[in-house]
Amino acid sequence: MIMLTTAVSLKSLKPTCTNGICNKASTSQVAFFYISLYTIALGAGGTKPNISTFGADQFDDFNPHEKELKVSFFNWWMFSSFLGALFATLGLVYIQENLGWGLGYGVPTVGLLVSLVVFYLGTPIYRHKVRKTKSPARDLIQVPVTAFKNRKLQLPQNPCQLHEHEPQYYINSGKRQVHYTPIFRFLDKAAVKDGNSGRPPCTVTQVEGTKLVLGMMLIWLVTLVPSTIWAQINTLFVKQGTAMDRSLGSSFQIPAASLGSFVTLSMLISVPMYDRYFVPFMRSKTGNPRGITLLQRLGIGFVIQVIAIAIAYAVEVRRMHVIRVHQITGPKQIVPMNIFWLLPQYVLLGIADVFNAIGLLEFFYDQSPEDMQSLGTTFFTSGIGIGNFLNSFLVTMVDKLTDRGEHKSWIGDNLNDSHLDYYYGFLLVISTLNLGAFIWASSKYVYKRETKEVNEGCIEMESKALEISPLGLQV
Repeated sequence: MIMLTTAVSLKSLKPTCTNGICNKASTSQVAFFYISLYTIALGAGGTKPNISTFGADQFDDFNPHEKELKVSFFNWWMFSSFLGALFATLGLVYIQENLGWGLGYGVPTVGLLVSLVVFYLGTPIYRHKVRKTKSPARDLIQVPVTAFKNRKLQLPQNPCQLHEHEPQYYINSGKRQVHYTPIFRFLDKAAVKDGNSGRPPCTVTQVEGTKLVLGMMLIWLVTLVPSTIWAQINTLFVKQGTAMDRSLGSSFQIPAASLGSFVTLSMLISVPMYDRYFVPFMRSKTGNPRGITLLQRLGIGFVIQVIAIAIAYAVEVRRMHVIRVHQITGPKQIVPMNIFWLLPQYVLLGIADVFNAIGLLEFFYDQSPEDMQSLGTTFFTSGIGIGNFLNSFLVTMVDKLTDRGEHKSWIGDNLNDSHLDYYYGFLLVISTLNLGAFIWASSKYVYKRETKEVNEGCIEMESKALEISPLGLQV
């Protein structure tokens, strides 16, 4: 952040401008700017997957009161993040446009330094979760390799005949035993006794840990399209807003990017309502401590997101109609249609994020194998990053494929002479198809459950752990 602030503050590091016309940035200026951005990305790669995990680790799962508080942790964790986003979309955007980029980047730089001091001041009181295994990720390699070596062996009809430690082992070691699930059965061969691997077989718990990661990867894949839809907030929605009437009163114009604050505002309002009213109400109906299951929460968020992109499509159809009526063709001509027409899609995406963004963070943390929670939150952050890349890829490809001959590009530089409505229709179709894929993936997913009872050395599975609802989401 210090490098980025310097890049927009020092004259030698930014292009020279005369009467509002700026020269092209030099190679060294561009290089320094991008090095700054990638340095931020590198730092975020260290904090993003770990900081929420570390926060959740402050709660003791074996303490009933703390375990109950942990259910609300991710809601309030994201609530605090939304407060920062609100300040960015309202305060920082205004500072950058009216007072300069140097101050606009300088303010969060100082804030980051302060937060770093606060973080280190808390060091004496943090709880550090003891890692039970030397290399938690080793099983992700060992289990598939052993299963492949044992691929010609027959699986026993009774899962209790697979290799597993005695319950006392888990009591003495403090590790958690995970019960058998009938998914990804090809991995079960890693736990066949007297196998061909030349080494002791893997335990059922080790195999189930690998199954959990594969299951999370399946859910992760169907979250990439929703992440792509989310990317519209800071890209096409903003570009769309710049071509609309942004006046508020006689002299003030709303920055198009500031409309994103309504996403944050809707989140800030929805999170307390969800945590204090929706969860207790649903808890009384379902008996689930979370009110609804994690995958049900994601499903609701994805449905709201589909509705939001449908509204975005309808609003753009309306904007194109106004353009035709007033015969607007110039790239800088303002369409006589108030920017607040975009408000419903921003608000709905904010509400959707209370379900899917927070739900995803909690899902990947909760369903990760023991000692691998940071891997789970990496799924969450990487999904957002890939969603942004997919958005850029789609925009580029659609622009190239539709800008041929006499056909107008769907996403041209001149939005008043493009067909952004077609692109939103395309997003609506793929997001609807993705919703169907999510329902299918969730029907195959089995939640992580620890062993509840042991009978004659055989793992007893509660039937409730394997029940699947009409949407394939356990209750």
